[in-house]
Amino acid sequence: MRNLECLRGISTLTAFGLAVEIAQSRSQGPITKPGNGHARRLSVEAAWHHRQPCPCPSSLMRQRWAQAPPAAQARGDAGNRGLHERWLVYLEHRKRPVTANVAIARELAGWCWSLATMSAGPGQTHATPAE
Repeated sequence: MRNLECLRGISTLTAFGLAVEIAQSRSQGPITKPGNGHARRLSVEAAWHHRQPCPCPSSLMRQRWAQAPPAAQARGDAGNRGLHERWLVYLEHRKRPVTANVAIARELAGWCWSLATMSAGPGQTHATPAE
C-alpha cells in the first residue's frame, strides 16, 4: 500500500480499497465495464488528480514518499508525470474530459500494478499479488 501512495490521488483508503478489490474474484461484463466495479470507481476518482500539473510535490506527498522505498518513489514520480502528460495529449486531441479521465484511469491501473508488484526492499514485507 505504501508504494501505491506514491501516485497522486491515491491515499491510504484508496490504496487499501484497490488492494482488497483486486485480490477478489474476477468478474467480466461488457467490453466497456470489465473487472471490478469498485476498483474502477476508485481509479476513475484518483485519475482526476492528474489533470492539473504538479511542479513540486506537496508536503503530504513528500511524507508518503518518505515511507516508501526509493525505487517506488522514483516510479511513482515517473507515473505522476507521465499521467499528466497523457492528460495534455488527450486535451490537445479535443477529447472530452470524462473520456480522457477514463483513459487515464486505465493507465493509472497499470502504474498501480507496477508499483504493487515491485520487489520489497530490506526490512519490508511483500505480498505476492493474487492470480
